[in-house]
Amino acid sequence: MLHDSSFWVLVAFVIFFGVLFYLKVPGQLGKTLDERAEKIKRELEEAEKLHREAQHLFAEYQRKQRNALKEAEEIVAAAEAEARRIAEAAKADLTTSLERRRVQAEQKIAQAEALALREVRDAAVDQAITAATGLLREQLQGPAGTAQTERAIAEVKAKLH
Repeated sequence: MLHDSSFWVLVAFVIFFGVLFYLKVPGQLGKTLDERAEKIKRELEEAEKLHREAQHLFAEYQRKQRNALKEAEEIVAAAEAEARRIAEAAKADLTTSLERRRVQAEQKIAQAEALALREVRDAAVDQAITAATGLLREQLQGPAGTAQTERAIAEVKAKLH
């Protein structure tokens, strides 16, 4: 049996396992594997926690993006409404300004007509006075005629002007 190689393989095998158990290799191996499993478990839990946080942040950013888009749309709508209001106000102001200018132009025309009419009337009165003066001087001659002519001219001027 000492010369049998199977015997020595068995002895080496038993010694090998004996040394392993003596050095507590299976316990250390189990402990190492348990520690490794625990570490992997913690890493998985941490990864899952990070994943949940990432999903939460992603949902929050999506909500913020929707709110920002909604706010941008509201700002654009408000700007458009303000632009329409300003345009309507400008249109109303323009209409008012044009009406005021039209009225002013009509007043100036009326004043110019009145002035022209007064100038024509004054010119006609002056011509009539000149003509009447000439006629009266021809018909009334002498000092009494001159005094009477001057008095009549003064009366005519007072009544016509």
